[in-house]
Amino acid sequence: MLRNRGIETLLVCGVTTEVCVHTTVREANDRGYRCIVVGDSAGSYSPNSTKSGLRMIAARRHLRWVAHRAMLRAR
Repeated sequence: MLRNRGIETLLVCGVTTEVCVHTTVREANDRGYRCIVVGDSAGSYSPNSTKSGLRMIAARRHLRWVAHRAMLRAR
C-alpha cells in the first residue's frame, strides 16, 4: 500500500523503543524505506531503556535519523 501511494519515508514512533521501534525501523529499511524515528514520541518501560534504544538506532547510520517533533515542524 505504501509503495502504491509513492511513500518512501516513514516517521516511526511507539512503545518499547529498544525492541518494537528498532525492529520496525530495521524491517522498513530492509524494504527500502527511509526512516526517521521521532525520539520524543518513542518510549519504553524506563527512561534508560528509551535512551538506550534511541542510541542503538542512531548508531546504525543505515537506519537513518533520530529526530524530535520540533525538528520535524521546522521543515
